Amino acid sequence: MRLTTKGRYAVTAMLDLALYGDRGPISLSDISSRQDISLSYLEQLFAKLRRRELVQSIRGPGGGYRLSRPGEDIFVAEIIDAVDERVDATGCSGHSDCQDGHTCLTHHLWSDLSDQIHHFLSDISLASLVQRRDVQVVSARQRQRRFDDGAIVLTAVD
Repeated sequence: MRLTTKGRYAVTAMLDLALYGDRGPISLSDISSRQDISLSYLEQLFAKLRRRELVQSIRGPGGGYRLSRPGEDIFVAEIIDAVDERVDATGCSGHSDCQDGHTCLTHHLWSDLSDQIHHFLSDISLASLVQRRDVQVVSARQRQRRFDDGAIVLTAVD
């Protein structure tokens, strides 16, 4: 099973926007620090997410990004597709050349599994993830910011 860092990070960053975006635009540096994702990597991902109209950029002081539509209308598979990622269970990356340039015996089985996973992810919205208890627990923990000196500063929790 192959889902690279690109797809996982894109979903994580979009979930961060869904969790924290109700307070206004979110900067990529805020996402970077909360989710421990490189800022330059986020810039690359958000260029693709913006092109696919999943996020909007807000310029100026206090600017950043926000979801382009409600979280219940944005699905995990759509995010993965937007960053040119593919959930692939085949050994040949879906090229049907697994066995000396030909389709192997189980290619269609693994291809069908890939399709099922994509379908499964197509039914999971950002809003449904936000509502999950486990996501809420992690989000509450992330509201605490750690600084290099080890001090913890608590921010307001709704």
